[in-house]
Amino acid sequence: MNRVAGLDLLRAVAILWIMLYHAAVLDLIGGDNPVVSYGWMGVDLFFALSGYLIGGQLLAPYARGEAGRPRLFYLRRAFRILPAYLVVIALYFLWPAFSERPGLQPLWQFLTFTWNLLVDFNANKAFSHVWSLCVEEHFYLVAPFLVAGLMRWPAAWKAMAVCGAILVGGMALRGYIWTHDLEPLKHQPGGDFSIGFMERIYYPTWTRLDGLLAGFTLALVKTFRPGAWAAVTRRANLVAAAGVAGFGVSVWLFQDQHALIPSIIGYPILASSMACLVASAASPHSLLGRLRIPGAPAVAAIAYSLYLVHKPVMHLTRLYLGGGLTGHPLVAAVAYPGLAIAAGSLLYLGVERPFLWLRDRLLAPRPALTAPAQALG
Repeated sequence: MNRVAGLDLLRAVAILWIMLYHAAVLDLIGGDNPVVSYGWMGVDLFFALSGYLIGGQLLAPYARGEAGRPRLFYLRRAFRILPAYLVVIALYFLWPAFSERPGLQPLWQFLTFTWNLLVDFNANKAFSHVWSLCVEEHFYLVAPFLVAGLMRWPAAWKAMAVCGAILVGGMALRGYIWTHDLEPLKHQPGGDFSIGFMERIYYPTWTRLDGLLAGFTLALVKTFRPGAWAAVTRRANLVAAAGVAGFGVSVWLFQDQHALIPSIIGYPILASSMACLVASAASPHSLLGRLRIPGAPAVAAIAYSLYLVHKPVMHLTRLYLGGGLTGHPLVAAVAYPGLAIAAGSLLYLGVERPFLWLRDRLLAPRPALTAPAQALG
């Protein structure tokens, strides 16, 4: 599989950051530390990575003067996503103790990737991290047709205009939902604003496309504006600095994650910041592209499987071993993430990788279609 070291590093950082955040959600660690409390942003980094990598796959045939192959794309994604996902779903529904939090949405919502659109988050919180996978699956479903439509009359400005329109539409939609649906909850007896925010702004696909669009825009520039992309890679460290600065603005904006202003402009700023980091990491000449951290490629390789199982495995660790870990914070600090990584590795080696091998044998992909190893799912 083709790997890019800088992107692997970002992928590893994203999954470990999310694990840290979810450890606080499960009350395994305190959530007051800013590094922990902003760990939800790791998903936005995953979105930017996926938009860039998947966008590159979809655009590459058109750049070579060939027609797109959506059927092959869907088959490859099915081999990539479904085997490990179905195993985890089976564990949730056949082994009640596997659920890390109370309440589980109906099976059909997991099988149709509609959890994030129909969830009753007040009652059903188990496997809530599937929401981001639902967003990505919806993106995978629509993106081949969007790209095919854009390529009928190819022009960079048209593609950028479409991405910009979707981005602005998402901002307007979040503002409308916050003002007309959520703000009144503050004044209703029994209204739960935070639950409403999760169900109507944080989880739904149509309000969380910013990161995928930012990554896809990078793929457009790389594919059809090689001169502009070369300029970006030459200034990759400056681009990374811009990403860090934008990330700082995002942290400041999201001090109150549920407020109106960050709900409207915070997500695009965060997405642009993550896209800058992705662009910099994609360059082998940048600091991010040259940085080698032992273990990062291995964590990046198992990131999808690890994302699926880390919450329930940390919960099981507390359920069965928590008594013995009490009073031994250093042992607990190793046991919880260590067992989660072990379980993610087992799922990757036992399910995900064999099906990736089978996919490559059966579908005989073209070289331009070998990138999905680094996409979240």
